[in-house]
Amino acid sequence: MTDKDLLAIIDRAVDEFNGDLDELESAIGMLVLGRHYGWRVMLLIHSPSTIRKYTKILNVQSLRDVLPEVGVLAHRSKAWRLVEGTRNFWKVVRGQVSGVRSARVDKSPGG
Repeated sequence: MTDKDLLAIIDRAVDEFNGDLDELESAIGMLVLGRHYGWRVMLLIHSPSTIRKYTKILNVQSLRDVLPEVGVLAHRSKAWRLVEGTRNFWKVVRGQVSGVRSARVDKSPGG
């Protein structure tokens, strides 16, 4: 997905949006951060219901359609470091493993 494609998604979402601007702002923020962190990290940060709400606002079928799986900055995510290379990713996303979800990022991987 190119920057031009992402801007088109954002522009369309802004043009078609009805509701509280803080929700639109959050959905756009997730999309922009997702460019750098990837959709897997976004799924570790947000609940499934929040992801559904934001993809609806952005009018995209799935984050997989518009974001890289693992972005260049994914290693900064505390949650990603905890699940990377394990089989627990989807269990964490579904809420079956607690204590992993985190929006915390660190500039250095050791955190």
